[in-house]
Amino acid sequence: MTTIESKTPVLQSVDDALAVAAEVAADIAAGAVQREIDGTLPTEQLRAVASSGLLGIIVPAEHGGPDLPRATAVEVLRILSRADSAVGQLLLAHFVLSAAIRGLGQTDPAPRIFADILAGAQLGNATVERGTRLSVDRLTTVARRPEGGWLLNGTKYYATGTLGSTWIGVAARIPGTEPAHGATVFVRTDDPGVTLNLEKWSSFGQRGTASGEVVFDNVVVDDALVLDEGPAPDPVTADPSVLGAFDQALHAAVDIGIARAALEDGAQFVGTRSRPWFEAQVDSAAEEPHVVRRFGELTARLFALEALLAHGAELVDKALAEPELTRESAAAASLQVAAAKALAQEFAVEIASGVLELAGSSATDRALALDRHWRNVRVHSLHDPARWKYVHLGNFTLRGTFPPRLGVLL
Repeated sequence: MTTIESKTPVLQSVDDALAVAAEVAADIAAGAVQREIDGTLPTEQLRAVASSGLLGIIVPAEHGGPDLPRATAVEVLRILSRADSAVGQLLLAHFVLSAAIRGLGQTDPAPRIFADILAGAQLGNATVERGTRLSVDRLTTVARRPEGGWLLNGTKYYATGTLGSTWIGVAARIPGTEPAHGATVFVRTDDPGVTLNLEKWSSFGQRGTASGEVVFDNVVVDDALVLDEGPAPDPVTADPSVLGAFDQALHAAVDIGIARAALEDGAQFVGTRSRPWFEAQVDSAAEEPHVVRRFGELTARLFALEALLAHGAELVDKALAEPELTRESAAAASLQVAAAKALAQEFAVEIASGVLELAGSSATDRALALDRHWRNVRVHSLHDPARWKYVHLGNFTLRGTFPPRLGVLL
């Protein structure tokens, strides 16, 4: 049963979704600088996205959704990230979780969660913890209760997307299983025992994501909301999947959206406010030959990133359109997206930093918040190391080795 009542529209076409995304993004961008200066979280902006129908664009047709391509979600996230990268990253987990539960068909909790999404609900993420040896390790537990149902206990950090969410997808482990079973547990943010300490987020970038702490203290969970994942799959023999490629394409979309915003804001500043260097003997900094050439280099890098991302997202959809997903098509999508994500970690950071150099010292005025682009992309791009993506790409080129099937890590 839908637990949210809303007149949220269902966007039936790619053109509709992109047009709405552009319209919503324009409103979001208008206040982005002031929010950055004031430290205001984008809660109203998240509500605007939710009421626009954008959160439901990949809901399957069998659940009443438009079932638009994954590439559309990637492009929507790029557009929103260009307007405010916090909004983009906050919604990333929503689309990943939406894609992940599609495989449940009509099995709970898919029907109730998809119904809520179509009514405007946002899904959040609580996956990574502090105090573990590896980032993929889980201390949070979900254990059966003798009287029925489950109990969820643990503390998560980097819970991006919890701000503004109705549902949270929690990564947990089931104690007493051998080999150890993982589980994805869905809880509501207003469930008893769920505490959001999002103000604990203290990163120098992506401040608006409030990706802080979420505590689960004896949260009672229905059977239908606990998905037993079984033992961790072997990355070599696991079934092919493009969920990881989709996840990484969304991450790349955030970085590339920031890069475009940085380039455009930098160009606008140089063209209207920067003073030319006296040796150039020109009237405008935008006419200085070295500045023009450098902007050209940064533009070429951005075009390359956007093209790589678009192609990678298309390969995800192409793989999903096959009668049966193959290792070859899944690998093709994963490798293309890996290249986009790895290069974005380099080029997007370079663009966000480079425009400050070209704009000059006056561009460092805190009232302009131009530095937010570099801080935001530097922080977000650290989610996973580009060096390992290059290893997988190199192994494929040298030996034809397909990348490991690591869920949402590649």
